[in-house]
Amino acid sequence: MACSAAAGAEASALLLRHPAPCPIAGRGRLSLPRRTRHRNLRTGAQPPKKSTPSANHRNRVSIQRDVAAASNDDERQKKFEDDSGLPNLHLQDLVEMIHNTEKNILLLNQARLQALERSDKILREKEALQRKVNILEMKLSETDAQPKVSNEGRPDAEISDSPLVLEFDALKEENMTLKDDIKFLKTKLVEITETEESLFKLEKERALLDASLRELECEFIAAQSDMLKLGLLQHDAWWEKVENLEELLESTANQVEQAATVLDLNHDFQDKVEKLEASLGAANISEFCFYFVDLLKQRIKSVAERFEACNYEMHSQIEMYEHSIVKFHDTLNKIIKASEKRSLEHYAEGMPSEFWSRISLLIDGWSLEKKISYMDANMLREMAWKRDNRLREAYLSCRGMEERELIESFQKMALPGTSSGLHIVHIAAEMAPVAKVGGLADVISGLGKALQKKGHLVEIILPKYDCMQHNHINNLKVLDVVVQSYFEGNQFGNKIWTGTVEGLPVYFIEPQHPAKFFWRAQYYGEHDDFKRFSYFSRAALELLHQSGKKIDIIHCHDWQTAFIAPLYWDVYANLGFNSARICFTCHNFEYQGTAPPQDLAYCGLDVERLDRPDRMRDNSHGRINVVKGAIVYSNIVTTVSPTYAHEVRSEGGRGLQDTLKVHSKKFVGILNGIDTDTWNPSSDRFLKVQYSANDLHGKSANKAALRKQLKLSSTYASQPLVGCITRLVPQKGVHLIRHAIYKTAELGGQFVLLGSSPVPHIQREFEGIADHFKNNSNIRLILKYDDALSHMIFAASDMFIVPSMFEPCGLTQMIAMRYGSVPVVRKTGGLNDSVFDFDDETIPVELRNGFTFVKADEQGFNGAIERAFNYYHRKPEAWKQLVQKDMKIDFSWDSSASQYEDIYQRAAVRTRATS
Repeated sequence: MACSAAAGAEASALLLRHPAPCPIAGRGRLSLPRRTRHRNLRTGAQPPKKSTPSANHRNRVSIQRDVAAASNDDERQKKFEDDSGLPNLHLQDLVEMIHNTEKNILLLNQARLQALERSDKILREKEALQRKVNILEMKLSETDAQPKVSNEGRPDAEISDSPLVLEFDALKEENMTLKDDIKFLKTKLVEITETEESLFKLEKERALLDASLRELECEFIAAQSDMLKLGLLQHDAWWEKVENLEELLESTANQVEQAATVLDLNHDFQDKVEKLEASLGAANISEFCFYFVDLLKQRIKSVAERFEACNYEMHSQIEMYEHSIVKFHDTLNKIIKASEKRSLEHYAEGMPSEFWSRISLLIDGWSLEKKISYMDANMLREMAWKRDNRLREAYLSCRGMEERELIESFQKMALPGTSSGLHIVHIAAEMAPVAKVGGLADVISGLGKALQKKGHLVEIILPKYDCMQHNHINNLKVLDVVVQSYFEGNQFGNKIWTGTVEGLPVYFIEPQHPAKFFWRAQYYGEHDDFKRFSYFSRAALELLHQSGKKIDIIHCHDWQTAFIAPLYWDVYANLGFNSARICFTCHNFEYQGTAPPQDLAYCGLDVERLDRPDRMRDNSHGRINVVKGAIVYSNIVTTVSPTYAHEVRSEGGRGLQDTLKVHSKKFVGILNGIDTDTWNPSSDRFLKVQYSANDLHGKSANKAALRKQLKLSSTYASQPLVGCITRLVPQKGVHLIRHAIYKTAELGGQFVLLGSSPVPHIQREFEGIADHFKNNSNIRLILKYDDALSHMIFAASDMFIVPSMFEPCGLTQMIAMRYGSVPVVRKTGGLNDSVFDFDDETIPVELRNGFTFVKADEQGFNGAIERAFNYYHRKPEAWKQLVQKDMKIDFSWDSSASQYEDIYQRAAVRTRATS
C-alpha cells in the first residue's frame, strides 16, 4: 500500500530531482501535482489497532511532518519558477532550448515508465483493498446479527452479567474500529484515483513537450535561414547604393554634354555677330550700330569666359567624382569580402562546440564504416576543424534525409586544405563527468575544452564502462564497424561507440573479450587491472591506425594508458602509423603500474626487448614498470605542477627519480587549472545566493544557509567557519585534519568536514570523532561525498585547509579562492605553486593570497591557522581585501592550455623537420 500512495510523488520527485535549465522563462517547465504523503497508512497485512494517546501524538507529528514536507515542496517549486517573459532568441539559446527540452522529455519518459509500473501495483492493491472492504462489511453484518440471536429468551439481569455481554461490548468496539478503517481505506482509494489522474496529466505534459521540441526545431531552422537572408539583404543594400551613385554620375555627365552643346551654340552666335559686323561695315551703317556690335561682342566674350571657367570646373569635379567612384567600388568590395568573412566566422562561432564535434564524429564513423574514402574523410575533417560554414549549411539542409544523401552532399564539398591547428587525441581511463574517480577526469575535460577553444581538433578515447554516467553523453551511438585488436595471441573484436561530452568528441571502446574487462561495476580495483588497461591501450591505437587519421599529438595519462608509448614506437610506427608524437602525463607517481615481465606480452610487446634497466624494468625490483616505459618512450613527459616536478626528481619520485633525471630535458611540470564555468560563485546553481568579488553579501547569506542546513550555531554571525573537503587518506594529512578540528574549536571557530575514507580504520576513527562532536553546535563531520554540499561549503567557509603530506597539484585550494575562502595549506607540490603566504615579505604583495606552513606537524599547522584567525578578527578590512583578491585570481585552464600548446607545437615542428 505504501507503494501505491507514493507513486505520484515518486514520479514528481524524479522530474524535480535534476531539472534541466531552460534559457527561456516559462517554456518547458513541468507543472506537477504535489501531494502530502500519509505516513500512517495501514495495509491489509497489519492487524487493526486501537486508537491510543501515543498513537494520536504520532499522528499529530506525522501531520506536522507532512505540512513541513509540503512547505519544502513549495519552496522548491518557487526556487525553480522563473519569469514568463520571452527574451530575444539567439542561435545558442535555441540550441540550449532544444538540448534542455530533450533532457526534460527523457526525464518525463523515465517518470512515465516508473509511474506506469506503479500504476499496475496500484490497480492490484486497489482490488485487494476492495476485497478487504467487502470482508470487513460482512464481518460487521455478522457481528450486528450475533447479539440479536444470543439475547432471545434471556432475562435482563442475566444478560447484563453474562460474559456474552462483555464479549458483545468488545465486538462493538472492534466494529467501530473497523468502520474507521473502512473509511480510511476508502480515502486511500480516492487517492489512488487521483494518482491515476496525475498519470494522465503526465502523459499530456509529455505530448506538450514533444510539440514544444518540434516547434523549437522549426524556429531554429527558421533562424538559420533568417541569418543567411540578413547577409544577402545587407549585400543587396550596398549594391543598391552603388547603382544610385552610378545613376547620379550618368545624370551629371548628361548635364555636361548639354552645357557643351550650349557652348557650341555660343560659338555659332559669335560667328553670326562677326558676319553682322562685316555686313554693317559694307553697308556703311552709323557708329551707334558699331557700338552696339562691340557691346554685344564684349558680352559674348564675357559669357564665353564664364562658361569656359564653369566648364573647366565641372570637368575637374567629374574627374574627381569618377576617381572617387573607383575608390568607392574598391572599398565596397573589400567591405563586402570582410563582411562575408565575418558572417561565416559568426555563423561558425554561433554553433556550439558540440555541433562540430558531432560533425567530426559523423565523418569518422563514415570513414571507419568504409562509406567514404580516407582522402575524403581527411578533407572533410579539415573543413570541420576550420568550422567551415558550408558543412553547417549542408548538415542543416539535409536534416530528415537519408544518410546516403547527406554523404553525397558532404563529398561534393571535399576540397584539399591545410590548417595551422593541431590534431590532438587524449587516451585516458577517466573523463569528467561521465567517468570520474579523481582529478584526472577533470584534467581531460578541462584541458580538452581549453585546447578546442584555441582552434585545435581535440578527440578523447575512453573505455566503455558499464558504470559510467550515460546521461552526460550526447548522441551516443554505436558505429557499424568492429575494430579487431591483438591480445594474448588472438584477435578480438571491439565495438566503437561515439558521442559528445562537454562539447568534445569522444570514442568509447567496448571490448568483445570473454573476460568482460569493463563490465565490472567499478572503474579500478580489479585483480586484473594490468590486463584490462593494456588491452584498452592496444585497442585505442588500433582504432587510430585503422581510421587513417594524420594525428599530431597522442596524449596518454597515468599508468593505465602508459602502454601507449612503447606500443606506438615498437609496433605501430613499423606499420606506417608514425605521424604523431607521444605526450605522457603522470598525475601521481605513487601509482606506477608494475607487474611480472611476462604480463607485458599480453598486448603484443616484446618482453626481452623491454625488460632492461634502460627501458621498462623497475629500478627497485625485477618487475616491469609501465610508467617508466612511458617516460623512456614518450617525446614529452609532464606532471601537474612545477614544484611536484622538482620533488619527484628526488625522494618524491617513488624510485623513478634516476630515470627522470636521465630524461630531464623532456620533463616539465605544468600547473593544472579548474573549470571556471562549473566553479563560478556568480552563477552557481547550488548556492543559496550567487555573489562576486565586487559584491560579497551573498557569501554571508550562504554561510547562514549552511549553518541552518547543518544545524550549526548562528549566535555569532561573524564567527569564522573553516572548511575541508577531501578524501581521508594518509596523503591528505589525516592527522593534521583531525588536529584542525580540535584546534578550530579551541580558537572559537566552526569546522565542517566533507569526505570519506577507503581505509577502514581511518573511516572508523573519524566516525568516532563525529560521534564525539554530535552535540557540539560548532563542529560537523559529513563522512561521504555530496557534490551540492561541496559547493555550499566552498561558498560559506571563511578559511579552507589543505594540510597534505604531498600534493601533485591540488584543485580544492584553487576552488576555495574562487569562492572567497582563504586557503591554509602546507607548502608542497601544486599547493606551493598556487598559494603564497600573506606574511612572506620575499613575495610580491600582489601574489600573497593565503597562509602556509612547511613542517607536517601540529606546531606548523597551529602557526598558520592562528595567523589566519588573527587577521580575520583584528583586521577585517585587510581580510576583505584578501578575499576579493583571491576571487579575482585566474585559475582557468587557459594559461595551462597555452603551455601544453607550446610544447605540442615544438614537438610537431621537430617532427615536420625530420620527415
